[in-house]
Amino acid sequence: MFVRLLKGLIAFVLFAILFAAVGLLGLYSYLEPQLPDIASLKDVRYQVPMSIFSRDGKLMAQYGEAKRYPVAIADVPEAMKQAFLAAEDDRFFNHPGVDYQGLLRAVYTFASTGEKRQGGSTITMQVARNFFLTSEKTLARKIKEILLAIKIESTLPKEQILELYLNKIYFGHHAYGIAAAGQIYYGKEIRDLTLAEIAMIAGLPKAPSRYNPIVDAPRALERRNYVLQRMGKLGFISPEQFREALAQPNTARLHTRAIELSAPYVAEMARNEMVQRYGEDAYVNGYQVHTTIDSRLQLEAEKSLRKSLRRYDMHRGYRSSKQRIDLKKAKTDADWEEALRKIPSGGETVPGVVISLKDRSATVYVAGTGLTEVDFDQSGWTRNPREGLKPGSIVRLSVKDGGAWVLAQVPEVEGAIVALDPKDGALIALVGGYDFALSSFNRATQSQRQPGSGFKPIVYATAMENGYTPASVVVDGPIAVKDESQSGGVWRPKNSGGKFMGPVRLRVALAKSRNLVSVRLMKDVGTDKVLEMANRFGFTSDELPRGLSLALGSGHASPLRMAQAYAPFANGGFRVDPYVIARIETPDGETIFEAKPPRACPECPLDAEPAEPVAPRILSPQVHYMMNSMLQDVIRTGTAKKALQLRRKDLGGKTGTTNRSRDVWFNGYSPALVTVCWMGFDSFKSLGKQTGGDLALPMWIDFMKTALADVPEESFQQPEGLTATRIDPKSGMLAGKGQDAGVMELFPSDKVPKKRAVPKPAKRKPKPGEGGEFSEFGGSSRAPSRGGGGSSRSIESLF
Repeated sequence: MFVRLLKGLIAFVLFAILFAAVGLLGLYSYLEPQLPDIASLKDVRYQVPMSIFSRDGKLMAQYGEAKRYPVAIADVPEAMKQAFLAAEDDRFFNHPGVDYQGLLRAVYTFASTGEKRQGGSTITMQVARNFFLTSEKTLARKIKEILLAIKIESTLPKEQILELYLNKIYFGHHAYGIAAAGQIYYGKEIRDLTLAEIAMIAGLPKAPSRYNPIVDAPRALERRNYVLQRMGKLGFISPEQFREALAQPNTARLHTRAIELSAPYVAEMARNEMVQRYGEDAYVNGYQVHTTIDSRLQLEAEKSLRKSLRRYDMHRGYRSSKQRIDLKKAKTDADWEEALRKIPSGGETVPGVVISLKDRSATVYVAGTGLTEVDFDQSGWTRNPREGLKPGSIVRLSVKDGGAWVLAQVPEVEGAIVALDPKDGALIALVGGYDFALSSFNRATQSQRQPGSGFKPIVYATAMENGYTPASVVVDGPIAVKDESQSGGVWRPKNSGGKFMGPVRLRVALAKSRNLVSVRLMKDVGTDKVLEMANRFGFTSDELPRGLSLALGSGHASPLRMAQAYAPFANGGFRVDPYVIARIETPDGETIFEAKPPRACPECPLDAEPAEPVAPRILSPQVHYMMNSMLQDVIRTGTAKKALQLRRKDLGGKTGTTNRSRDVWFNGYSPALVTVCWMGFDSFKSLGKQTGGDLALPMWIDFMKTALADVPEESFQQPEGLTATRIDPKSGMLAGKGQDAGVMELFPSDKVPKKRAVPKPAKRKPKPGEGGEFSEFGGSSRAPSRGGGGSSRSIESLF
């Protein structure tokens, strides 16, 4: 009887085992086609953030939700491997991907408690889950996880599986992988972590939020100590190492990778271009984006811009503070700190609260600093700001040279500065506003403002190409133009100041920015030709109106567009397109993109095949040379004479001021650098009685003083086909025999005037600027053709 029972029991067990085996085989056959292909694990590409660098290697920004820096298993310290084995899977090197002992414990727990707790997961199973599955706790997912783990173990060596795990696992605070965890929590490379820090990190994967040393230090220490105990029990560390690590305090705090160069407007431009190239993959493929930005000049551009905006703002006076707190309720440092915590810092200013007032000073509590005395006389405001302040007023302060706190405010006026290399269009520096944190709108690239007189060189270049010369004489006098959009159907443009010079040479007219001369020029050469020339310089059709008002800059353009437009004057007459990304690399250092823009090449023969891509020539050497010469006169004798303080002979440019001074510009260059500065209100309100020479030019000078400090002067060689000769400064004809007041001027060789002026007794020679004399140390010179050599045009009505 017993034997028969025993035989029956054995048969039942064997049948049950066979049934289970068949069932498992059937389940495997059913699930196996649904399992993902693990071959992808042989060439894993981790989600690594995109990093943006300046051209000299300084980190400007990082983009991407996951912070991950993959590390090879050979570079992982032995203690770190052992800590994770102790915390997660001490039998990792002995089991085939599934730890059956752990699984039985998990099954027993579920059977006895009914709870679906995560348990029995090996490191290999976690790799399967993290790469291929979700984190839902279901039986089907668990079975798939087990099957995948077995497949992974049959395909990959243990060391590679461990490497995948250490680089993929999540540690909280957007840190994925051990390298990111070391940086985020301790600001260290993994090789520099202490045993206590390693154990703290190894304890995180079980529950990154619950055991987080920043969020819950006591619970994190408890988990760390457990990991240390496990390491000691397994013989990974000595009792002495255990006691020493156990005694270490929690030193974890949030570390983010330090931004070495703050250039958020540029970083955002690079980010946007990367997304256009690679879509959302831009954020996860670890691209190393190297820009064209020079970190030294970028900092100088931001400094010059903020200085200029603050200078204008201070002249307009202090604006009364509208924010206040009730000092009867907020009485302590803690109360004041709490009130100020909600107010962001911005533009090198910090918030403070006025505690008490005297006639010429105030006691202010400064956020994060404490009480300080603020002397109104040191703040530099045009009037005493006391009248707008009361105890409890929220104010902003900044630190003056010498360390004293002074009253400050964020300027309402805005501005932009763009500097690019005219040889190939590489952006060297760009700032799109006072503070990106306060306004991310990039005025350097996104704003559409009227360029004003900054557009006039396009009109003059068209005239030079169509027969005019720097000596051509055009009447600067009242004109009327039919325009149905104007009151009475007539447009009567005016000069700044409302005065007229009468007949004037084009060289002088451009230097003095005579509006009426520009309108007459455009009328004579034709709107279509000016538009075509503007297109050559980079302007798009939607930026340019067709009316004669375009001669005065009534279109619209961004500062970046204006920098592009002035590059041909700086590089010999070639159009270049601005760019900011110089090179893109993978995390492994492989270059996948390198910018190779066409370059300006004034020395290249016109009929020879260039070895490298050459930018398209848009101005002949002769037209360029004349225009450069005239734009240099804007600085030597015209509206930008303040720039003479730079003591350079290779500078040219043009001021720009629009109606009611809504926009002020200075577009200037040397052959080494084009820089455009703009100021205005986002609301388009007037800047007051200010010009480009008053506001934008000082910003340009501040920046170029540093940018050109160690840059040698350059000059263009006078091309063949141009002749310099002495002319009469009033008529533009050849100087009369014995005429002392003649000035040198450039002409195309076939346009040299034939007639001589009848000399009149001159009391003195004209001073520099009065005659607009061509100077041979700089610029471009060309001869007048149509309208040159004394052809005076006195058109009273242009319709």
